Amino acid sequence: MENKKYIQVDGIQVPLVDEKNVLEIIRKTNIELPTFCYHSHLSTYGACRLCVCEIEGMGIQATCTIAPIHGMVVKTNTEEVRKIRKINLELLLANHDTNCPSCSRSNNCKLQYLSRRLGVDKVRFKKTDKQEPIDNKSRSIVHDPNKCILCGDCVRVCKEIQSVGAIDFVNRGSRTRVAPAYLKSLADVECVYCGQCVSVCPVGALIPRQETEEVWKAIHNPDKYVIAQVAPAVRVAVGESEAFGGGRNTIQTGQIVAALKRLGFDQVYDTSFTADLTVLEEATEFIARKLKGEKLPLFTSCCPSWVKFAEQYYPELLSNLSSCKSPQQMFGSIARGILPDLLNIRPDQLVIVSVMPCTAKKFEAKRSEFIHKGVPEVDHVLTTEGLGRMIHETGIQLRKLEPESFDMPLGFKTGAGVIFGNTGGVSEAVLRYAYEKLTGERLAQYDFQQVRGMEGIRTVELTLGEIHLKLGITHGLANAHKLCEQAKAGKSDYDLIEVMSCRGGCIAGGGQPVNFDPDYREKRAKLLYREDKALQLHKSQDNPYIKELYNRFLGEMGGEKAHELLHTHYHGRKRIVKEQINIRNTEHPKIVIAICVGTNCFMKGSQELLKKLLQHVVENKLEDIVGFEGQEEMVDLKATFCFEQCDHGPVARVNNKLIKHATYEAIIEELYKEVDRVRKLISQKEVDT
Repeated sequence: MENKKYIQVDGIQVPLVDEKNVLEIIRKTNIELPTFCYHSHLSTYGACRLCVCEIEGMGIQATCTIAPIHGMVVKTNTEEVRKIRKINLELLLANHDTNCPSCSRSNNCKLQYLSRRLGVDKVRFKKTDKQEPIDNKSRSIVHDPNKCILCGDCVRVCKEIQSVGAIDFVNRGSRTRVAPAYLKSLADVECVYCGQCVSVCPVGALIPRQETEEVWKAIHNPDKYVIAQVAPAVRVAVGESEAFGGGRNTIQTGQIVAALKRLGFDQVYDTSFTADLTVLEEATEFIARKLKGEKLPLFTSCCPSWVKFAEQYYPELLSNLSSCKSPQQMFGSIARGILPDLLNIRPDQLVIVSVMPCTAKKFEAKRSEFIHKGVPEVDHVLTTEGLGRMIHETGIQLRKLEPESFDMPLGFKTGAGVIFGNTGGVSEAVLRYAYEKLTGERLAQYDFQQVRGMEGIRTVELTLGEIHLKLGITHGLANAHKLCEQAKAGKSDYDLIEVMSCRGGCIAGGGQPVNFDPDYREKRAKLLYREDKALQLHKSQDNPYIKELYNRFLGEMGGEKAHELLHTHYHGRKRIVKEQINIRNTEHPKIVIAICVGTNCFMKGSQELLKKLLQHVVENKLEDIVGFEGQEEMVDLKATFCFEQCDHGPVARVNNKLIKHATYEAIIEELYKEVDRVRKLISQKEVDT
């Protein structure tokens, strides 16, 4: 007993275990210190200075940045500590856009909550008059810098958890703000629209883009037949919405369906139906690749943030991505194909609305691959929070509604489709099918506990029949980055890798109600597994309506018709849009050389190419070579960020000529071809005059 270590908190001895800071020790005493910038899964930042306490011998300290030491004496509520916390809150309020009634985060705003909690009833500091433009160009996320409190949570989650770094601090002092590179819109940089910045933002500076007005317009149009599909993760989070009082960890599927019909939706279906469909198509693709030994590992493709991440950073691995569309897009494709005849409506009457836990689904629905002859597979995407606001606006009391059932046939699902919303859920659903396919035996025990959990990277090995499988399950794009690097280097021995961008999976998507409970992911995941248990069928191949869909409409799994409707392709894409750096300042160049300096091309030597070309252009007076004195300099040299040819890097362009796997010699050769062409044009012009 004498060897145990303690810290004294307000006179209470608290044992030290493995806590990394004093704040975590204080929380063990059931004291919740106010804080904006502390998240246990992010690096310690200590910016907000609200978790300050008095530590004997050290004075006033931010407890999140102080490591616990045996014998420390901590006081959490002295007069000086209380004054400092209030002053810090007042300073934040003086720099904050306080149009709270019209803010989408009103009643679920940490700044608002802590102001009430700490008794801040007036702000003694002069209000700033800053008014920065709001970035609403992105299809997924709206960024309002006027509400930002510079806690840095969004910056750290984007950099540390997602390894993207699409936003950071810019400027200094009172001009400091959070913004993307070059002060661009989120739509024009490498943002993957995962919305994890939205999930950690304590105020309304980052919110999902709303499409509620577009949906209302469709509902109120008597010539439109509006249907909804509801993702599995939505049902375990809508009860937390502040629109309904918040804090309820319950499944409210039947009430959600009833509310949607009261809102005016003509039919309500379950995205879990097409999650079952995705399992069969993806598992068929995986088994075929495994048996042939082709293009392994196979990466899942259900998460649109992960797909965009792969397109930007790992275009050489795109052939390893499953060609399957996500369940959202499969639903749109199937619905457009079968519902007009089934419902006796014109195809142009059908409006498809998704209710999703994800901000990236908004981006996905607008991808060109999913728009055919001007008609998108999915018209509008509501987030869980967006649905909550529509219900709240009408005054419908969700919890008092009698539950209703999803409409058939696209409303029937198995437990395999439901658990898609959890990290590991896709892998488990695939295994429930692959087991029976590869062994020829009926699967009696359908749980694969070994794929479940919250570790960032999980490895599972098992043998099905004569086939040995090694699966990787990862969530958080920084973890996906590690597995991609292995695959890129040819060092990956995984057969299948499941990737979800959000920690915990879709249950923690950027469109879910913002929740600061450290265990909310585990609670939501448990509810999805509980719903799986409550259903009669647990394997996608047992879904009778899926069987009927193949028999009457799709043909065989992985067949020609299935590929036409349920599969797609992906392509490398720019990380930063419309951005060039002028290396020379030629006013009216006749020849423009552009070299890509994006990550892939940079790693393959594009910077060295730029240096050598600049030296050549400067040392060789090209107007003298042409032979016309008085001509201005002919060549402009630029660094650009992408030609979307990342697997052919380094990539260069000389005027309109694109050069893949560019070398210095190849660029110089093309340069002088252009010099000859310009010389002839100038000669002809002189003759004509």
